[in-house]
Amino acid sequence: MSDLSPTDTPEKKPHVLLVDDDAEIIESMRYALEANGFYVTIARDGNQGLALAENTTPDLLILDMMMPKRSGFLVLEQLRRNGHDKVRVIMVTGNEGNRHKQYAELLGVDDYIRKPFPMDRLIESALKLCSKDAGSSTSSAQDTSDTQGTSGTQGSSDIHVSDSSDTE
Repeated sequence: MSDLSPTDTPEKKPHVLLVDDDAEIIESMRYALEANGFYVTIARDGNQGLALAENTTPDLLILDMMMPKRSGFLVLEQLRRNGHDKVRVIMVTGNEGNRHKQYAELLGVDDYIRKPFPMDRLIESALKLCSKDAGSSTSSAQDTSDTQGTSGTQGSSDIHVSDSSDTE
């Protein structure tokens, strides 16, 4: 794990901060993101994720909703309170509730992905949000709970991410 700012990342790759407490999910997402040209730093709980997000200013934050110490919602609330309005956010969750999706939208989440999901879906969203023409305004969160996984991003894997412990 590194405390590099986006301008210091190797080869000027887009910097993704991945915040999740499940080691297998972290490694699957990290592998796919790095294979698609992203520089990835990892936080394994909400408190560590908040500290890294404030100190490194990532281009994209991929945030699990349910984590020990501090939930993804609490991380995002604090970041927004501290003026980190521009960071793009993908929230991933095993939660089926629409109430949580609505709250994520209120907090300015750019994409909301329900587990399990095809890894291509995460990569597609990350590439879109980190592209030069993505702009600085946050869009309404898309609900991508479908599991089609048929169209893919070149070089990405067919790994489906699921987490049975991510419920509320």
